[in-house]
Amino acid sequence: MSIENIVSQFEKRASSASPIGGKLKFEVDGMGIIIDGTGDSNIVSAGDGDADCTISLTAEVLEKLRDGEINPMMAVMGGQIKISGDMGLAMKVQSLMG
Repeated sequence: MSIENIVSQFEKRASSASPIGGKLKFEVDGMGIIIDGTGDSNIVSAGDGDADCTISLTAEVLEKLRDGEINPMMAVMGGQIKISGDMGLAMKVQSLMG
């Protein structure tokens, strides 16, 4: 899955979700995806920058999360997903996953 595809999928879901109330960064295989939900809508962009919460994972794990093949909590506890920063913001990710 390319970074462009990942950004496109997040854009589709984020546009219909309520603003998440902060900046969330996904680090997917070393590439950054920022979801800025500090305004009236969620804005998705590729790139690196400061965020209130950072979620690090592989594209493979992201696909499995999206498809419901793995449990997010088990993935975190198993070390497949690493979260730093605002855990409350991390909990809002489910609304962006479909």
